[in-house]
Amino acid sequence: MNRKDSELDPEVLSDPLEGDESPAVTDIEPEHASKSALAKAGTRAVRSYDPFRLYMAEIKKYPSLSREEEQRLARRYRKTGDRDALFQLITANLMLVVRIAFSFRRAAKNLLDLVQEGNVGLLAAIDRFSPDVGARLPTYAAWWIRAYMVKFLLDNVRLVRVGTTNARRKLLRNLHKEKQKLESMGFDVGPKLLAEHFDVSERDVIDVQAALSSRDVSLDAPVGGEGDRSYADALPDTKGSTVEEDVARRELQARMKSLLATFRKDLNERETALLDCRILSDSPQSLQALGNRFGTSREAVRQAEGRLLKKLKAFLQEELGDVGGWSLG
Repeated sequence: MNRKDSELDPEVLSDPLEGDESPAVTDIEPEHASKSALAKAGTRAVRSYDPFRLYMAEIKKYPSLSREEEQRLARRYRKTGDRDALFQLITANLMLVVRIAFSFRRAAKNLLDLVQEGNVGLLAAIDRFSPDVGARLPTYAAWWIRAYMVKFLLDNVRLVRVGTTNARRKLLRNLHKEKQKLESMGFDVGPKLLAEHFDVSERDVIDVQAALSSRDVSLDAPVGGEGDRSYADALPDTKGSTVEEDVARRELQARMKSLLATFRKDLNERETALLDCRILSDSPQSLQALGNRFGTSREAVRQAEGRLLKKLKAFLQEELGDVGGWSLG
């Protein structure tokens, strides 16, 4: 274990998804947890980790919740919007957010920023949680917290890495708009044409396109675009999933499948083809291929796809709420 990892020993962050009690780990001692490592690292490490240590010391003051307390508070908040119930549900699960954030520590530049984003995911989970489904709130919330953290890392880490020159920053701001404009003029837009248009190298175009296209990757999308292993499967899990986690995963997957089936009922033949062959497909058909199939232009297909994406996004937001800016296209 290197110095950075040892300053917050993950072993002290006991698994918040095990057992009947709430995962708010009230017996953690942040001062004791990092004492030996801080002694070795010196005062520089103490100063570096002071904000995080202070946050840990603050959130450990909040009590954990039993299953019965959690259900009672969740029902009260769901029925009346009671702010005190919401406060107790949030504070009892702040340590869960820290534990999940710690599992992403090697990818995060600032752990507190990641915790803050995870707290937003926790709030989104509480807003949607039903105490009658059988799973505990921490089990359900863990998926939302991870989703927000992954989105945060994708948006910030990859784009910061790729936008390292003035030329690439210009591409990041304008590539999508200019590509659409050229396509509407009938050009077959590839890296070479875009490189000439922006007066940059083809490598710059390829790298920026890859970064932009990966920003909104779905947790259910296959890694590398093929195979059965998804990004959700690749998320860190140091102690394996519990039965409750497996139940929650199946519940969420079934919910999304059901919503897509409902959405599909109101689509015509062309919209169904666009949904299956473009939006949901791992290997999308080209605009030209679909245009030939329906006897129309590729531009008409592109516009129809844009309208369908907006329609799908509005449908999912109505059913699930706004999930922190997740994009569908």
